[in-house]
Amino acid sequence: MPDSPLRFATPGAWTDAVMADFDSFLLDHAAAEKKASGMAISMLSHYPDRVDLVTAMADLAVEELTHYREVVKWIHRRGLVTAADRKDPYVLAFRKAIRQGSDVYLLDRLLTASIIEARGAERFALVANALETGAMKKFYQSIARSEERHYELFLELAEHYLEPGMVQQRWDELLDIEADIVQALPIRAALH
Repeated sequence: MPDSPLRFATPGAWTDAVMADFDSFLLDHAAAEKKASGMAISMLSHYPDRVDLVTAMADLAVEELTHYREVVKWIHRRGLVTAADRKDPYVLAFRKAIRQGSDVYLLDRLLTASIIEARGAERFALVANALETGAMKKFYQSIARSEERHYELFLELAEHYLEPGMVQQRWDELLDIEADIVQALPIRAALH
């Protein structure tokens, strides 16, 4: 991801852990895509009067659910079945940074979503680079590009609805918070 805003690069040990237990990673990836689709639906439901946001989130919900469907196909090809969702420690920790109050809540939701998508783009690109040439590698290259577009979309929506100076200041704060969270998390065969 050439233009990544992230302030802490995922260490090589994460990629090693994923490649050593790729089945667990696939199961976690499926859950993450499903949750991303649900988050987009939550956003459009919470802000029905924000026409551009509703349109963007409706498209995103469909795209994320399509990604879920594609990951499920890979899971089934490997003789696996999807599992019950588990709490994501990264997302739970990052959500604690979301402030209450009308405009700041919207801003923080959009910016944390943007940063989560940027982290996904980075990590899916690492997976793609580690995979052997073939259909799975192409799939993860495509997913990484999608996540990069999503990170840009959420940032653009924040800049569309809120004052640019306010967006930039909070963007800087949240990027630092996210970097601290990622550095503190244990390495495991999961997206986060």
